[in-house]
Amino acid sequence: MRVVLKFAYDGRPFSGYARQPNQKTVEGDLLGLLTDHSFIVDAKQSRFRTASRTDRGVSALGNVCAFNTTASKKQIINTLSKEKQAPYIYAIKNVDPEFFPRYAKRREYRYYLKKNDLDVDRVVSAASVFTGEHNFQNFARVEPLKDPIRSLDNIIISEKNEFLVIDFYAQTFLWNQIRRIISALEKVGNESLTLKQVQDALDHPEKKVDFQLAAAEPLILLDVVYDFSFEYTKGYKKKLQRIEEDIVTSLG
Repeated sequence: MRVVLKFAYDGRPFSGYARQPNQKTVEGDLLGLLTDHSFIVDAKQSRFRTASRTDRGVSALGNVCAFNTTASKKQIINTLSKEKQAPYIYAIKNVDPEFFPRYAKRREYRYYLKKNDLDVDRVVSAASVFTGEHNFQNFARVEPLKDPIRSLDNIIISEKNEFLVIDFYAQTFLWNQIRRIISALEKVGNESLTLKQVQDALDHPEKKVDFQLAAAEPLILLDVVYDFSFEYTKGYKKKLQRIEEDIVTSLG
């Protein structure tokens, strides 16, 4: 049987997502929970896969993993949802044996950007430049043989207390794409960059430009969406809200 889990974590205490020797990582702790309870033997045998590998310091409220197991769905979720240590596991679903979680319908990210003295109208105008299909060579860390062309479905900006809350929606994102876009938006907002400079960097990916990388800690993977619904544990929304509030509070 193949199952998928939805899980959340505050990324600050971890040394990143992917397993590393002698390091506390999200994937390492997640696999530890699964093996400790004998739901899997190891990652390879269970064909353990994850939807998104977040950068060090980045948090998640709706990441997803899949694995093969002989345990029942009820046994898995009843056991893991009661665990005190992170990550917090709160939803489950049976899936096709060939299901691969990276092939999602949509990913949703949220960034909490300090308003300080930013010109909000300039930030909103700059954000609109990035929606649609573009070559994001200048706004991502593009790995060899990786296609830099991506489609950003939407960017929604709202204000909450001292923050601009910037939500991103797309099927896939490149490595560091959101953090590099945020850095550009912040620079437009404080007038150290013009909208034309950002537009030119997007329109001419062959001309190398580096607008730097925004901090990881204000970035949260909100959700990974598929063509099916998960089965959720009772009270999970309040728990996710507390995790998000703790992250925001830590940003000062």
